[in-house]
Amino acid sequence: MPHQPSRHCAESHEVFNVSSELADYNMYVQDRALVEAVAREGAAWAHEKLDRFGSLVGSAGHMELGALANRHGPELDTHDRFGRRIDLVRYHPAYHTLMQTSIEHGLHASPWADPRPGAHVARAAHCYLHSQVDAGHGCPITMTFAAIPSLRSTPELAQEWESRITAAAYDPRNVPVAEKRGLTVGMAMTEKQGGSDVRANTTRAYPVGQSGPGVNGGRIP
Repeated sequence: MPHQPSRHCAESHEVFNVSSELADYNMYVQDRALVEAVAREGAAWAHEKLDRFGSLVGSAGHMELGALANRHGPELDTHDRFGRRIDLVRYHPAYHTLMQTSIEHGLHASPWADPRPGAHVARAAHCYLHSQVDAGHGCPITMTFAAIPSLRSTPELAQEWESRITAAAYDPRNVPVAEKRGLTVGMAMTEKQGGSDVRANTTRAYPVGQSGPGVNGGRIP
């Protein structure tokens, strides 16, 4: 007589009322509201580029990058194996791929590098799509994007930094900025007093001749 598995060892149920993973689809062209909004707001010229981007970020492989980047968070190495202080933050390769994808597609700077009508709309659509894969890496991308207008208020700084910030090259190497092919920018806005309430910040800037402002305050490391 053939062996009959015990009914107590059998699976008790089958999951049938839960959605399957949504992947391997064009995230842009299948979002009718987004397609219509892009055209209505003056960025119809970006349709083909967004079409290709939507296919890329909607692929199962690219979506897996978002899952991996969140599963394997950044790790701080305070010292190397010889005991020297390095304070190096290591990120999973998936995170670097997400950053590279965003920068190569101009999510960090395209309206500044190519300020045609509708440029901000096209960038916003790209950001909206990629944030569905992973929102976390959008923080440095957005900070980098926001840095350009601030730099342009001081032409000397813009002349020195802008071309490297707007470059469509992601360079994660821990090397001096002069050796990097492209740069990202972070903003120190969270201080010990203000915390997440930026309105309560007590840091103050004051003019220092023509060399730019001096800053007096403290931030959370």
